[in-house]
Amino acid sequence: MKQIFYLFTALLLMAACSGPKGIVKIEPDGNEMEQEDSVEYELIVFDTGFETWYRLQDSPSKYRSQQYYENWNFQYVSAWNYNASQSRRKSFFQPIYGYEPGVDYGFELNHKLFYYFQYVEHVLRIEIMPNGPKGLIF
Repeated sequence: MKQIFYLFTALLLMAACSGPKGIVKIEPDGNEMEQEDSVEYELIVFDTGFETWYRLQDSPSKYRSQQYYENWNFQYVSAWNYNASQSRRKSFFQPIYGYEPGVDYGFELNHKLFYYFQYVEHVLRIEIMPNGPKGLIF
């Protein structure tokens, strides 16, 4: 009986520690309205520490324009996907799929994605892009 308990505990620990890190997924959230031609998108971040950090950082006084976030996000996604293709950095970076130029993802998604990149660079201290935005206080 003790062996089964230890085996079960070991399996739980392995499952808890082996979760994906650094993965971001952008997809339609399935709440499309039939009357409109718009699609809403949702950002899924698999890093549990990000949500708490994001809530603490999110403040209307720090908001910038949607175009500001879009411009930086396109650069960050390109740099992220480049890092994912490099064998020495593949352990953290997984390609980001779904963020494409010319698609209006809305302010909320762009804002949150931008802050995820800031979280990775400033909190996790993993450089994505050497010349990122300056003057941000976290």
